[in-house]
Amino acid sequence: MTRVLLVDDEPQLVRPLVISLKARKYEVESAQDGGAALDAVAACRPDVVLLDLGLPDMDGIDVIKRLRVWSKVPILVVSARHGSEDKVRALDAGADDYITKPFSMDELLARLGAVARRTSTRGPAAADEAVVETEEFTVDLLARKARRRGRNIRLTPTEWHLLEVLIRNRGRLVSQRRLLQEVWGASYGTQTHYLRVYMAHLRRKLEADPSHPRHLITAPGMGYRFDV
Repeated sequence: MTRVLLVDDEPQLVRPLVISLKARKYEVESAQDGGAALDAVAACRPDVVLLDLGLPDMDGIDVIKRLRVWSKVPILVVSARHGSEDKVRALDAGADDYITKPFSMDELLARLGAVARRTSTRGPAAADEAVVETEEFTVDLLARKARRRGRNIRLTPTEWHLLEVLIRNRGRLVSQRRLLQEVWGASYGTQTHYLRVYMAHLRRKLEADPSHPRHLITAPGMGYRFDV
C-alpha cells in the first residue's frame, strides 16, 4: 500500500482529500505545517509527499530544500500559486511534479500514481545506473553509446550532456533553467530556444514518433522529464 503524506493547513481541502485517497487504498498521514511535515517524513517514511507551498510556519520551497538534504522521497507540489516562477523554484529545489489548485481528483490521482510508479520501478539506486533500456533504444552513459533498433546513434557532445542530465533525474521534472545552466552554463538560464532545438534533435534520433514522444517529455513552460 502506498503511503502518502499530505501537507496542507486547509481543513476543507485535507478532509475530503484524505477520504478520497483512503477510498482508493492509499495510506494517508497529514501535517499542517512545515515542521510537522519534516518530522513526519522522518518518522513514517512516506512513499510520496503532497505538499502545499503556503504553510503557516515556513514556505513550502524551504520544506523541499530541507528534505532534499537527507531524503529522496518523491514530492508532488499541490499549490494555488499559478506563476511559472513558483513552479520553477519548486522544481529547482527538488520537487518531482507540480499541480495547481483547484484541480480535479482524476488529475491528482493520475499525477500521484505516476510518481508512485516511477519510484517503485526505478528503485533507490536507479539514479546512479549508467545503462538505460527502452523498447525503442538503449543508452550507455559511461560508454557514451546509444543504439536504436540495433543501430548505433551518433549524438553530439551537447546532446549527450542534455540527455545525461535528464536520465540521471529520470522520472523527475527538470526545470528549463536548471537544464540550461547545467548544459550551457550559468549565463544561459533564459535561452529556452536552445532546449527546444536540442530536444527536437534527441527525439528525432531516439523516439519512434518524435511528434508524440514516450520518453523525452515536455511540461510546457516548466521543463522536461525522461521516462523509461
